[in-house]
Amino acid sequence: MVTEDIELELLIEAIFRKYGYDFRNYTRSSLKRRVMQRLQRSGLPNLSAMQHRILTDQSFFGALLLDMTINVTEMFRDPTFYLTLREKVIPVLKTYPFFKIWHAGCATGEEVYSMAILLEEENLLKNVMIYATDIDEVVLKKAREGIYELDRIKEYTKNYQKAGGTGSFSDYYTANHRAAIMDSRLKKNMVFAQHNLVTDSIFGEMNLIICRNVLIYFDKDLQNRVIDLFQRSLVRRGILCLGSKESLNFSSHRQSFEDFEGKDKIYRKIR
Repeated sequence: MVTEDIELELLIEAIFRKYGYDFRNYTRSSLKRRVMQRLQRSGLPNLSAMQHRILTDQSFFGALLLDMTINVTEMFRDPTFYLTLREKVIPVLKTYPFFKIWHAGCATGEEVYSMAILLEEENLLKNVMIYATDIDEVVLKKAREGIYELDRIKEYTKNYQKAGGTGSFSDYYTANHRAAIMDSRLKKNMVFAQHNLVTDSIFGEMNLIICRNVLIYFDKDLQNRVIDLFQRSLVRRGILCLGSKESLNFSSHRQSFEDFEGKDKIYRKIR
């Protein structure tokens, strides 16, 4: 093992012991790339110096944490997925008088508001409680605020239309200078909370769990642990949605799920 890789392992262990964030089962290639990018921006000579800085400077660690966690998202990301939600999953949710949704790894919240818009158009927003969680309190703060860059709205509007939107996307936000502020009615049944998929416990009795493009950054052991967490958090016949590059095919919990909509990586709990 080269010196740089040893330093990375010590850095990851130091973060776990000092702050409780456990990156020990994240895939190393992606994690190393993000840490090295922060190292270059910091002007520090090596990862050992970065480790010392992290242990003595919490604000510096906060900046690194933003790099290490995955916060790439957008409104109605992968529109065909939301179209499938509208056409296949929503009819299932309509069979419940009240249901719960967990957005795990919600980042800055764009996909949470996308779901709320979809439910509003299907007259279901009054029947749901949406739990949106992430490991990082900084991105959760932005998710709670629901304020996004106005220059991305054109892209989001196209996504909304491709996702089968039945109204005008502009009905769901207010433009203010350079920002788009999501309508407060979308937040009424939302709860934002810090939650660590690696170390924290289940969210019980969920009808739908959405965790897209998070598992790809975990090693196989951690993927299985998180899938077990989701399996135990779902009600009988509950639905799990993963990202386009993720799958249950090689999971030790594959037998607990059946394909609900295979091409969109949507699964249903069967045991």
